[in-house]
Amino acid sequence: MTDAIAVLDIGMTNKKVVLYSTELSMIAEKKRVFSPLMRDGFETHNLAEMEEWFLQVLREYSREYAIRAIAVSTHGATFVCTDERGNPVAPCIYYTHETSREFHDQFFALAGERKELQARTGTPDFSALINPAKGLFFLREKYPEAFASARWVLPYPQYWGMRFTGKPSAEGTYIGCHTFLFDWRNEDYSSVADALGIRDKLPSPIRRAWDVLGPISPEIAARTGLSPKTFVTLGIHDSNASLLPHLVSSGRDFVLNSTGTWCVLMHPVEKYGFEPDELGKVVFFNRSAWNTPIKTAIFLGGKEYETWIQLIADLQVRAPREFPQPDREDYARVLREKKCFILPEIVPGSGQFPGSTARAVEDGTQCALSDIEQRKNIPAFLCDPRTAQAVLNISIVLQTEVALHRTGLKKNADILTEGGFRNNSDYNRLLASAFPDNSVYLTDLQEATSFGAAMTALAALGGIDPLELSRFIHIEKALVSPMLPPSALDAYRDAWHALI
Repeated sequence: MTDAIAVLDIGMTNKKVVLYSTELSMIAEKKRVFSPLMRDGFETHNLAEMEEWFLQVLREYSREYAIRAIAVSTHGATFVCTDERGNPVAPCIYYTHETSREFHDQFFALAGERKELQARTGTPDFSALINPAKGLFFLREKYPEAFASARWVLPYPQYWGMRFTGKPSAEGTYIGCHTFLFDWRNEDYSSVADALGIRDKLPSPIRRAWDVLGPISPEIAARTGLSPKTFVTLGIHDSNASLLPHLVSSGRDFVLNSTGTWCVLMHPVEKYGFEPDELGKVVFFNRSAWNTPIKTAIFLGGKEYETWIQLIADLQVRAPREFPQPDREDYARVLREKKCFILPEIVPGSGQFPGSTARAVEDGTQCALSDIEQRKNIPAFLCDPRTAQAVLNISIVLQTEVALHRTGLKKNADILTEGGFRNNSDYNRLLASAFPDNSVYLTDLQEATSFGAAMTALAALGGIDPLELSRFIHIEKALVSPMLPPSALDAYRDAWHALI
């Protein structure tokens, strides 16, 4: 049998089981989408059904491959409250659940002042339950008995690790990912963990992604056909998994522009700390697999794009696939005329402009997205697909530009775009136009999250640091040429910001 590494790559939409060789070549992949399990009107993760599917796929793979290690990567903002044996005792609520303004005020009354918390924990105030400490506070308020009964409060990757090994754990990239639960100054759990009464429920010590948690349990071995010697690593946060190959292979200063539903812009920096004007903004610090600071800014770029492009499609007579595409002159015209704009944010408080609401503007007339969707008020430019797409792409680029600056982007640093927007040539050429002092590249790294997670498993197999895996990493970079001179964006950019 061929030796292999299995990765459970758990995104909000797609759940995957991906196999890699011990030379980090992908050899198999299965994926599935799970509908939310509704409980008391809340969308929750269907943990039991997901687990059954993971075990089924591993059993299928075990007939052909000798799986030696399992690594887990998951989306952020999710913890699971369990009993001593790792059985959930409270619902695992989607982090997209929107709560009232009063709820957020109650949380900060308990946890502390927003900017001070951001300075200490590297975490900004997000909407919904995107800060996991808020999600735990929500559980405490809605399900007090279940919350109080929990023996463990487990980060999502480590929840799956416990299901497979029976051992609780915590790992740095996840604890440090906008949770409010990690204090950068003390390098330990924060005062918010004390305020929530969960310090003794959070596993300690906080370990590394490539540490071995333990072998799979006898029950898992029996249900999957895997060798009882198959071990599970600690697990890793998905954005940090995507960053890992670049940290190992790049010898230059760079910002990773990882694009999808969320656009996550990550800049490895030498030291932790905010500039005074950054506090209160959606800029924060991730922790790398080596627990070093990664200055990060995010926004819902993919969701912004898909929401508006679908609306533009709905307003056309012809099918979306028959859209005429904008050309260079369309972009030049939109920028020159400065009369048509699309402004963030689809989900208020989710990105770089927390005071802005989604709307379109034409000749000074503002139309709320909700009114456009209800056909109450439609700017004429949205019915012209070439103009509308140009305005939309410019909007996403300007949002990316702000996020890049907030990561501390420096002159001559590379900008590496991967994910969904690498296929949008207009977006990338406009981005290159906006940054004449930086090189914008498209990377060819496919399934970056599962690849990074596989690196942690391979490092554990060899008892080595992931830095020693550089020989397995071959990332091709395609340089993007600018669409327009940088000055073409200047006046439009100013007008766009003035409207926000």
